[in-house]
Amino acid sequence: MSSKLEQLQALLAPVVEALGYQCWGIEFISQGRHSLLRVYIDHVDGILIDDCEKVSRQISAVLDVEDPVSGEYTLEVSSPGMDRPLFTLKQFAAHAGEQVKIRLRAPYEGRRNFQGLLRGVEEQDVVVQVDQHEYLLPVDSIDKANIIPRFD
Repeated sequence: MSSKLEQLQALLAPVVEALGYQCWGIEFISQGRHSLLRVYIDHVDGILIDDCEKVSRQISAVLDVEDPVSGEYTLEVSSPGMDRPLFTLKQFAAHAGEQVKIRLRAPYEGRRNFQGLLRGVEEQDVVVQVDQHEYLLPVDSIDKANIIPRFD
């Protein structure tokens, strides 16, 4: 996790949790002069648009005061959804048995993209089975990981 993401997580997670939600994860995508700050929130009862608006207003107030992001940015507050992104080892472990799509920051064994069965975690590695091969992917090398929704 980059220092910018760590800073944003430390600043915003307590705000989200004080409102009664779980801070599922944060993405910060720098796009030249205009960046995107996406905060995923979750709750046992699910997330409605009103929940996103409530959290967005509170986060906006904190960001205005603390000003951790230089330049222009768009703030999005969202539910993780059915294709929920996975950020932490705890989240990977909780979703063992699900199909996942993982993109690494740099190639591992000649590839950056892995799609298969999430077997779980071992120490600091995510275990994913692609066809008949198991890969141990260091969580710090994962750029993006999502659950592949099942419709059955």
